[in-house]
Amino acid sequence: MTNVPGFHQGEVPPSEPAPAAAPHVSGAASAAAADGTANGDAVLDDGTYTQLREPRSAGALRIDGEWHQISPRYAVSQIVQNLVFVAVLIIAALVLSLGFEQWWAWIPAGALTLITLVTIVIVPRQARAIGYMLRSDDIVFRRGILWQRMIAVPYGRMQLVDITRGPVDRMFRISTLKMVTAAATTGVEIPGLTEEASEALRDTLIDVAETRRTGL
Repeated sequence: MTNVPGFHQGEVPPSEPAPAAAPHVSGAASAAAADGTANGDAVLDDGTYTQLREPRSAGALRIDGEWHQISPRYAVSQIVQNLVFVAVLIIAALVLSLGFEQWWAWIPAGALTLITLVTIVIVPRQARAIGYMLRSDDIVFRRGILWQRMIAVPYGRMQLVDITRGPVDRMFRISTLKMVTAAATTGVEIPGLTEEASEALRDTLIDVAETRRTGL
């Protein structure tokens, strides 16, 4: 028996604690932690509503009866389009006045430019006023600041759900969702939806419309 220094014969020296085992981290978990998407906190679009950040089946959204807003990118795209319009007006006025000595061209060009600049100022507020609500029997759409308009479209009356993307919309990755019904006056266009939001809303409207189909 070997004597341990510092201990008398017959005494049992304390055993050293075993090193703690390192926690096992799977490759998927470590990758998720690296890109900030652990526990399902995926980085999604900046625009529409919290339902896109929650689990859902087959792309369907909940019929929750709450107002949902469009993407803030819609306001940016509208501002860009208005600035392009102002640039075209100024170029046209310069060509007419300098090239053809039509100085009167600055009068309509200046008036339209002033109106467009005022529009640019209120575009963010107009975008925030646009929203929609999914209710049990219909979808309600609203827009407008001073004169607010609200339209309710029954699910069972929908004939077509269309998604369109113009050149500027594709630049900002937004879409316009159009619902066509039997009556042309009740058609609704929801602009400024992100690509994911428009597709999820389209799938939801189609699924719900099938269950609530009524005679036209």
